[in-house]
Parts: sequence; structure tokens; C-alpha cells
Amino acid sequence: MTSYLIDPKNLTSQQRKSACPIYAVHSETLKQQEKILSKQGQAWLKTTGFTAKAGEIAIVPDGHGKCSSVLLGLGKETDQNPHIDFLSGNLSDQLPEGTYRLADGFMQPKSSTLAWALGAYRFDAYKEISNPKAKLIIPENVECADIEQIVDGVTLTRDLINTPANDLGPAELEEAVQKLASTHNAKVTSIKGKPLEQQFPMIHTVGRASSRPPCLIDMTWGQAKHPKITLVGKGVCFDTGGLNLKPGTSMSLMKKDMGGAANVLGLASMIMAAKLPVRLRVLIPAVDNNVSGNAFRPGDVLKSRLGLTVEIGNTDAEGRLVLADALALADEEKPELLIDMATLTGAARIALGPELPPFYCDDDALAGNIMNHAQAENDPVWRMPFWQPYDDWLQSKIADVNHISEGGFAGSITAALFLKKFVALAKHYVHFDIFAWTPKALPGRPHGGEAQAIRALYALLKQRFSK
Repeated sequence: MTSYLIDPKNLTSQQRKSACPIYAVHSETLKQQEKILSKQGQAWLKTTGFTAKAGEIAIVPDGHGKCSSVLLGLGKETDQNPHIDFLSGNLSDQLPEGTYRLADGFMQPKSSTLAWALGAYRFDAYKEISNPKAKLIIPENVECADIEQIVDGVTLTRDLINTPANDLGPAELEEAVQKLASTHNAKVTSIKGKPLEQQFPMIHTVGRASSRPPCLIDMTWGQAKHPKITLVGKGVCFDTGGLNLKPGTSMSLMKKDMGGAANVLGLASMIMAAKLPVRLRVLIPAVDNNVSGNAFRPGDVLKSRLGLTVEIGNTDAEGRLVLADALALADEEKPELLIDMATLTGAARIALGPELPPFYCDDDALAGNIMNHAQAENDPVWRMPFWQPYDDWLQSKIADVNHISEGGFAGSITAALFLKKFVALAKHYVHFDIFAWTPKALPGRPHGGEAQAIRALYALLKQRFSK
């Protein structure tokens, strides 16, 4: 169990009772909540000006200067804050050292507990950072193992994204997959060199300009008789834009361009730790998109694994090329569910911002389930359409398809339509265009690399495939 969470099974009832209680209160119910406080506590709230604004915290002392209770503001009941169950995500960082428990007012104790743990995350690989000292007793009706599995998966995702590209290239990403596989007795193979060039020509072409060779990482786990779930993650360890070189301001965050790979590995970690009865496969095309004499060019025509010829409209749209070859492989074994995740387009960010990644799915029932779990898990996503009329925008005069459209419209949709050309046999296919980064810290979501949609997907898979 993570050090900032305490399993209640290890405590006596007296220890649980003596932990400092945390009350979640709306602005409208603050007066009623004040009645349970001592006169000193009521005077303290008045002195500090606590009004229960969303995320506001009041640490109420007892007569000896110690914490007697904590109030967490939820804002007005009419605010309809979509992140209300995650407001506890700042508590582990802002409360003094001690042991705490969730008391009244927390409508979703699992989400509030998870937010506490996720808010305690620190990336300390390169400098010493003080860790939160506050510890939360997990509510008795919340499954400890489930919380730990989710936290471990999110932590893996965040750590990989936050690691700078000089320490995380294709080889190091492969090592991370090997490490995860060894924990769960999974099998990993990696295709490189001539076999990669022959079997996955677009992955090879995108990565050939780098001194760090490209590869396709293939991890499998579970029994063959179980439903096949395949995850494909974009593993561009650094993206210069290639010959369509990015400006410096656009390149500064490109260590996160392997965020799709990091997210599918975080989800795989949860699936394997929970021992879901599925046959899991994870495919990661791991490359750098660099500039050198053998870099691929705008106007080149590449042959894909599927056989389609692809005209290159812009070398800075390399992610969909490497994903296409990996998706073609994934599709060959007709999985029950095929999911890809990628930091793919700026168009998705312009449309929906950094917090709300779009996803594409033709199955209305599956898409509805994803949306429902996203809302329940406070892991927001938004459905976008495979809008078929825009497929004409990908036409090429000299190849089967161009991998980008000429205009600036609907960039996320046309990218999704391009990828969909490489999936025909999978029973269900879902594409996520994620950002994988929190630019401004939010409760439970520290600044930096972020897991997006994988908690919702984990909940979906548990519901569909649990024993």
C-alpha cells in the first residue's frame, strides 16, 4: 500500500476513530456544519474567513493547537462542478503531518480517496522533493487493492511521460515494457532492424533518421482462450517534426509525444494486476522523429504494412504513420476490442483543451459505456465522430491516400479517419487523441505528465470482463 494511504484492516477501531476527521461541505450547508464544532472552532472559521469555496480548506485546531477536524469546501450546490469528487486531491499536499479519515459529505469515497493518492504524486528522479506527510485511512467500503492498482498504473504513466527524452528513447521504453512484463509474467518481443524495415516500413521510415534505432514492442499476457484485448500506443520518444521542423516553443514538450505508449502501459498494469480474464496484447511503435540526411520528406510515398501507399503531406504528422503499421498488425488477429492512444493532433487541443481528450468509436453502446465510466471515474473524455464525408480530404493524386488533409479543418477527425483505414477485422475499435499532460495543476492532477482515459477504460474492462 502506498505510504500516504492506510489500510483500515491494519488498524483498531480506536485508531480509526482517533484519526482527524475531514468533512466535505457546500457553501449552503456550512452554517449547519459549524454546529458540530466547538465554540473555539466556530470562532476560528469566522476569523479565517472560510466560506466553503470549491477546494478551500480549513484546518480547525483544538484547544492544544492540534488538528481537531478539517473542512473541505465543495462550493455551491448549484455549481455542478464535474471535478467535485476530486477536490480532495489537494489534501495530501496541504494538510500537516498526521492521520486523517473521510467523514461526512463525501458522496464518492472511492474517488475522493483516489484523488488524495494521485495528488500526492511527486516526480523526484532528478532532484530531491519533499513528499506529503499526511496519511489517509482508506474508507472501509473502498477496495484497497483496486485503489493501489489504479495508483500504480497512473504513477507508471506519469513517470514515463515526465522522463526527459535524453533518458527515454526507444531502447529505454522497451526496458520499461520488459520491467512491467517481468512483474506480471508477460512475454515481450521487439522487432528491429531489417525485419522492422520489411514488415513495418512506415515505423522504420519515421525512425530511421535517429541514432536511436526504431522498434516495434509487442507484449502479450493472459490465456489465449480469453477475449482478446489489444492496446496500441504511440511511442514517439521525441518529435522534432522531422524536415517540417517544429519551432522551439512547440518542441519544448515533445518528450511527452510517447504519452500514448505511457498510457496504454499504465492501463496494462491495471489489467494485469487485477488479473482480468482477458488475453492482453500491447503494441508500441517506439521511434524518434529526427532530422538527418536519410530523414523522410514531404512528398515521399511510403508503402504500409497493410499494402496501402501513403503520400507524406507533412513529416510532423508522423504519429499516425507508426500507429497505422501497428494497428494493421493488431487487426490481423481480430481482437474483441482494439484501442489506440496517441498524442496525435493539436486540433484536438484547440477543440477541447488539455483536460478533455476526444475519442472515436462507431459502436454507440460501447461509446456510451465509455462516457458513463469516464463520468463515474472523474476521467473526462468526449466522443467525436468518424465523419465519413471528410475522408475525401485525404485523397492523393499519386498514392492510395495522403496521411493529412490539405486544409486546417477537422484535423483530429481526419487523423482518426486515416487510422481507421488500417482496422477492418477487430470487433470493436476505439481511438483516443490524448494530450497526456497537465499544464496547470488541478486537484489530484499535479503539473506534468498525465494519465488520461485509462481509469475510465479500466473500469469498463472490469465491468465487461471480471470473473
